[in-house]
Amino acid sequence: MALILASPIAVGAAPAGQLEVELSNLRSGDGHVRLCLTANPKHFPNCKGDPAAHRLAAPAASERLRFRNLPSGAYALSVIHDENDNAQLDTFARIPREGIGFSRNPVVRFGPPKFDAACFTIGAGEAQQNVRIRYFL
Repeated sequence: MALILASPIAVGAAPAGQLEVELSNLRSGDGHVRLCLTANPKHFPNCKGDPAAHRLAAPAASERLRFRNLPSGAYALSVIHDENDNAQLDTFARIPREGIGFSRNPVVRFGPPKFDAACFTIGAGEAQQNVRIRYFL
């Protein structure tokens, strides 16, 4: 009698990848860090209205976070240090009052970077992004 093991990956489906995110420069352990990972440039950086976006929230003391079972492709990541834990980015005169960060750490001048500046590829293995959190106020 032969034993047949089922693979968790369907025939013809792309293998799932993982993304490990390392955060640096958090100014406090208050609140949560909120991560948004999208493959759709129209929904970057906030993922609002993107049903395919991947989101994570973790205590701000977390330095490493992981997204699992991601389809291969191009993505961009945004991070908010939600210090007051109100589940949104607080601003004053359109300037973030809380920390923000993006994959590939692009320069942030007047508004968030474009998707292409933060874009990176996830394949079948494990990808890694080191995101430096920045504070403007």
